[in-house]
Amino acid sequence: MSGASVVETVGSGASVVEAVGVGKRYGPTVALADVSLTVAAGESHALVGRNGAGKSTLVSILTGLSKPDSGTVTFGGAPVPALGDREAWRTRVACVYQHSTVIPHLTVAENLFINRQPTRRGVISWSRLRGESRELLDSWRVGVDVDLPAGELSVEDRQLVEIARALSYGARFIVLDEPTAQLDSDAITRLFARMRELQDAGVTFLFISHHLQEVYEVCQAVTVLRDARHVLTAPVSEVSRPQLIGAMTGESEGLTVVDAASRDRVAADADDVLTVAGMSGDGFTDISFRLRRGEVLGIAGSNASGKHQVAETIYGLRTPTAGAVLVAGRPLPRGDVKAALRAGIGCVPRDRHHQGLVLGMSIADNAAMSVLDRMGSAGLVAPGARAAVATKAIADYDIVASGPEQPTDALSGGNQQKVVLARALASDPSVLVLINPTAGVDVKSKEALLSQVERVRAEGKAVLIVSDELDDLRPCDRVLVLRAGTLVAEHEAGWSVGDLVADIEGVTSDD
Repeated sequence: MSGASVVETVGSGASVVEAVGVGKRYGPTVALADVSLTVAAGESHALVGRNGAGKSTLVSILTGLSKPDSGTVTFGGAPVPALGDREAWRTRVACVYQHSTVIPHLTVAENLFINRQPTRRGVISWSRLRGESRELLDSWRVGVDVDLPAGELSVEDRQLVEIARALSYGARFIVLDEPTAQLDSDAITRLFARMRELQDAGVTFLFISHHLQEVYEVCQAVTVLRDARHVLTAPVSEVSRPQLIGAMTGESEGLTVVDAASRDRVAADADDVLTVAGMSGDGFTDISFRLRRGEVLGIAGSNASGKHQVAETIYGLRTPTAGAVLVAGRPLPRGDVKAALRAGIGCVPRDRHHQGLVLGMSIADNAAMSVLDRMGSAGLVAPGARAAVATKAIADYDIVASGPEQPTDALSGGNQQKVVLARALASDPSVLVLINPTAGVDVKSKEALLSQVERVRAEGKAVLIVSDELDDLRPCDRVLVLRAGTLVAEHEAGWSVGDLVADIEGVTSDD
């Protein structure tokens, strides 16, 4: 597929929203250039593109958070409300973000009707608030206790509450921004079922995801942005996955990932670097395996399998209840991240926003965090040494940034993840633990991050990859499968997707 713009009429219904020739600049940076989008009523329309392609800017315009410099946006053929008229915007469109906007310490009912609670003689009527909340949730089949503090809800239920809140304003156009990023496979299946039910009831979705298989599963149309420009709009059924990736990247090939089956096997006499012996803990029981020098080992399973907890226990983020972790034959203290770091374990945690980065701090501060004790005496860090670590990280990991002092919260998701990886490797660990290393990043960033796995392996380090994405497991010499907290299978490099998924789900491959 060429990089030329392809626009087709998708769907037969009237448009819910139409953007025509939209442009937006932030100083010298072109965020959008002549972008058009039409979303038909009652469809799920995917919006995809690499980080920095312009998706977030377009969503901010479609939801009234910013104004385009050029072009027009209409809802059902009518001009958009004034930017400051938030009530009018809420009746037309809402966005459910990856990171929830519910207020944790307020109840579900209070979140549903915040700043518009029913009153009686100027005082909030709590009985009416609870009654109207139950009626609202029942009408959209959301089975959540309205008296429960929102902070106690699962990620899945928080999303449904946010959707119900948006629908209560009258909006029938919902933007879902990476809605599956924190859901396990069962929750994703339920979310997609609810989306289909809501579509049947007249709700329209703009669906943003880096997981392209989800586009094919739940969407009827797809629009691709690349380098702030519109590249493609077409029915999903008419665009193959390689074509979709090609449209996103400007290249004809799809995702390029090193497959361990194409390289030599790890020597049988290679030293054991990491040993996990009879380890039990939160969500898993009696886990044992060995990881050798120069080997890449994967752990697969559903989000409820215990795989994330195993990795976090190895790194000291959790304390095991039994068993041991040994690095080069030496046992690690339990539940001690600093001890794991000193022993030679580096880690990219599963949530870069809360575990991997201090977002208000610079690239230099974050990249150097694991080696501060090596950069000066008496607890003082030499500024030049700190800057040198960051400058090297920017060059080695191809981090797109203005310089070492740029705040990490100003980076794209892919570049933030590269900073996390740079920090994990700054201490030259013998074992690298990667937990969902490519979550929420674009295709080219996935390739860049996974290419570092091959480099690290070639240097003789051992790598443990725990991931929800099968592409992340292709560089692995072996893949262990956890189900319900127990090791149930092992697959050598060259595994088939069907066999691996069958073991993950607990079914036979011919079911």
